[in-house]
Amino acid sequence: MKTTVTPDVFKLAQVFTISRGSRTEAKVLTVKVEKDGVTGWGECVPYARYNETLESVTAEIEGLPADFSREALQDLLPAGAARNAVDCALWDLEAKAAGKRVWELAGLPAPGPEITAYTLSLASPDEMRKQAQENAHRPLLKIKLGTPDDMPRLEAVRAGAPDAKIIIDANEGWSAEVYAELAPHLMRLGVELVEQPLPAGEDAALIGMERPVPVCADESCHDRASLPKLKGKYDVVNIKLDKTGGLTEALKLRKEALALGYDVMVGCMVGSSLAMAPATLLAQGVLVTDLDGPLLLAEDRKEPLNFDAAGVHPPKAALWG
Repeated sequence: MKTTVTPDVFKLAQVFTISRGSRTEAKVLTVKVEKDGVTGWGECVPYARYNETLESVTAEIEGLPADFSREALQDLLPAGAARNAVDCALWDLEAKAAGKRVWELAGLPAPGPEITAYTLSLASPDEMRKQAQENAHRPLLKIKLGTPDDMPRLEAVRAGAPDAKIIIDANEGWSAEVYAELAPHLMRLGVELVEQPLPAGEDAALIGMERPVPVCADESCHDRASLPKLKGKYDVVNIKLDKTGGLTEALKLRKEALALGYDVMVGCMVGSSLAMAPATLLAQGVLVTDLDGPLLLAEDRKEPLNFDAAGVHPPKAALWG
């Protein structure tokens, strides 16, 4: 078995800003696993928030043994970007070798399109209102917030897109005091979910606080080992393949989270259609799908995912799985 990893860069359609900073391009790693003349591939997005770099993740992948199974991989690498790309490449390899689709191998129903959120970048209230107006036709908008002065931004987005459903992602940017101050206004403005309002290390403050709309764990939830720490704090968990370390663990996390009474959101880093493709299987029937990465790009893979009024469609075999 031959495993190779290469960096790729995709330009963004516009500057993308969250509470932690801005970017103009998506830097990803593409992994290919070849065995018996068949090649599977996957993509990951190393994330500085989790102490990952292109170099460190590449080193993790290049340090793998010459031959291993997808099951063995779960113990060879920790949850994170490196294991994700390799895990998804192995799923693709298995599907191609078997002449089947990944969902058949995983015992899942045939997937269909899912309405996805579209993300509005953090900016001034006037700029965010303009973004909202330009995307008011979309059924679900996700607003990047995370500053002490977010109320005018939220009001501006609602004014710009009066009919859209809205979810908020604070990216750990609020204090407990800021969240408590904003919380009563969320229902008034039609917000349907708040993602990671407090820093992961400070989210114990959520215990006992009123949650007028569901609160979703993102940075606080990586894999199944995260679940015991979420009790009493969150109503929803955001499952991202780059956090779980691939589709294998993500499917197990979804099953266990639902069994424990959590709703599920399926999210993404900013990557190409190859990164989103496995997540479309995970997103079937969940509370919120947030797989808009390719919509934020100025360029994409050769066989991109299809986005239309029905949502994001599962991948064609020519792309993945």
